[in-house]
Amino acid sequence: MDFTMGGDRSLFAETLSDILDDVCSPAAIRSSWEDPTGAVDGLWETLAGTGVLGLTVPEVHGGLGMDEVDQVLLLEELGRAACPDPVAEHSAVAVPVLRDLALSSTCDEWLGRAAEGSAVLTAGSPTGTSSGTLVLAGDRADLVVLAVDGAVHAVPAASVSGRPVESIDGARRLAEVTVEVSDETLVSDDPAAVTALWDRGAWAAATQAVGVAQRLLDLTVAYVTEREQFGRPVGVNQAVKHHCSNLAIAVEFARPMVQTAAWALANGRAPEGTIPPGATGAAGPSTLVSMAKAMASDAVDLACRSALQCHGAIGYTVEHDLHLWLKRGWALSASWGDAHRHRRRIAVDLGMVVGSGTSAT
Repeated sequence: MDFTMGGDRSLFAETLSDILDDVCSPAAIRSSWEDPTGAVDGLWETLAGTGVLGLTVPEVHGGLGMDEVDQVLLLEELGRAACPDPVAEHSAVAVPVLRDLALSSTCDEWLGRAAEGSAVLTAGSPTGTSSGTLVLAGDRADLVVLAVDGAVHAVPAASVSGRPVESIDGARRLAEVTVEVSDETLVSDDPAAVTALWDRGAWAAATQAVGVAQRLLDLTVAYVTEREQFGRPVGVNQAVKHHCSNLAIAVEFARPMVQTAAWALANGRAPEGTIPPGATGAAGPSTLVSMAKAMASDAVDLACRSALQCHGAIGYTVEHDLHLWLKRGWALSASWGDAHRHRRRIAVDLGMVVGSGTSAT
């Protein structure tokens, strides 16, 4: 079991960070509000050229053939930048589901297009029906991966109709979609496929949430260091220090849990020692994903509260960049299940309560 994040993985993350700082600045995010698709101009093409979009696509289809451990730092950077484009849903959810579960040659074609960036893939949190599913970039995507009647389908845009739904975060373009499914759109009718879709979506949201929480911590520390009151920085006050230190602890505890879940997804099993001895339920990778999502949701919720508290009145203004990450944090905290829902799932998986812990619904 290797959790090392140095070397090429860190270098790739640093490269992506530089790209996002340049192309996906706060000003660019604000500009995306006016774009009909909600996209940042030029970002999708840049990420395709650097291999981010095709990171999990097999090499035979033009991708990099990497796994979730290679991807975890990149998703954190996407959260740190509050990236509006559906990069995580494309490369961390839709692509791996097609890669691992699909049997048709049609899906091979979609993987190739996903790697080169000529197609936008996205995924929706399972609702079990063909209508009413909220999907990020659902009206922009060329292919939507979602669960319908206990099966996972990959539905092309021609069979998807969407109604825009206002999000708390203006940079997240949600659509309530209705899809037409058939044997041609079927990816897998194995119940485990729905769980796999749910796990990947929850893990991708958790990883981005850690990035958002880190960005909020950085913004808050910088602000309380510079902001003076009564002739001294507000950061010297003990109460402010407590806010920042508690947030730093929450982020540092959530990050390794997200990385552990990445390893479990990549290897199809829980690392030795991560599941409590004597657990009587169906504990495994899904349990670790829920642990990661619960901790990440808690961390980003705390980050939003603490950042707003420490910034004071200016934190409530739309003109201040803080609100870009506050709203992204609130959105990611609830996406693909909030902390309460995932704690319930953990309890079921460990045999602590009666229920269906592996169910995504």
